[in-house]
Amino acid sequence: MHSMVNIAVRAARKAGDVITRSLDKMSSLNITQKGPNDFVTEVDKAAEEAILYTISKAYPDHSFLTEESGEILNKDSNSVWIIDPLDGTTNFIHGLPQYCVSIAFQQNGVIEHGVIYHPLTQDLFTASRGHGAQLNGKRIRVSKQTKLEGSLISANLPREPEYMESYCRWMREIHDKVAGVRRSGSTALDLAYLAAGYIDAFWTTQLQSWDMAAGSLLIREAGGVVTDLEGGVNFMERRNLVAANPKLLKPVLQLIRE
Repeated sequence: MHSMVNIAVRAARKAGDVITRSLDKMSSLNITQKGPNDFVTEVDKAAEEAILYTISKAYPDHSFLTEESGEILNKDSNSVWIIDPLDGTTNFIHGLPQYCVSIAFQQNGVIEHGVIYHPLTQDLFTASRGHGAQLNGKRIRVSKQTKLEGSLISANLPREPEYMESYCRWMREIHDKVAGVRRSGSTALDLAYLAAGYIDAFWTTQLQSWDMAAGSLLIREAGGVVTDLEGGVNFMERRNLVAANPKLLKPVLQLIRE
């Protein structure tokens, strides 16, 4: 395992410890609202601090892009750690065990390493560019599903009004064509599960870099394809994403476009 991945794993586990220790104190949890139905807790912030401390200790010159602190520019602005300390905060607040820690390392605009950690199951997803993706140290691959029929798709419900109408039309169109559609509430975990072959395709809009940086690398290293809604490669800039194995991507994109 690459030394940077080792550091990211150490940081993710420390953040996971912060999250799991807080479960006994949920009734007194300090929750604030960043926007309409967009929440942050003291646990998000404490988990992020644990990650920043661990990585900064190993790489003091590196920069950061995090959900809670925003952009932190240090001497080396070309080496950036992209961090979501608790992806699925709303699930966490409600006690729904579907959330994770997501950490990615980007060098000169290219995602080189990614780690996603589920603190309750202790499932650890890791990937390095050109070296494959692993779950708990074992190689993973995307599913071999080639048709919409029988596939399991995850799709986040968009908040933007301009996407909501098309999303509902898409749901009506796809309902009888697939085995099921899921919405987990944690984009990073959905992407990790796609990389492991648990789901066959995923799409969503209104993302931030920390939602998809680590997960998109996991999928590519597991043999999958990640695009934007137009089928291009600018999903990070466009803030929307479609992912599947190479054979299933085309029919999923076609349904979305229609």
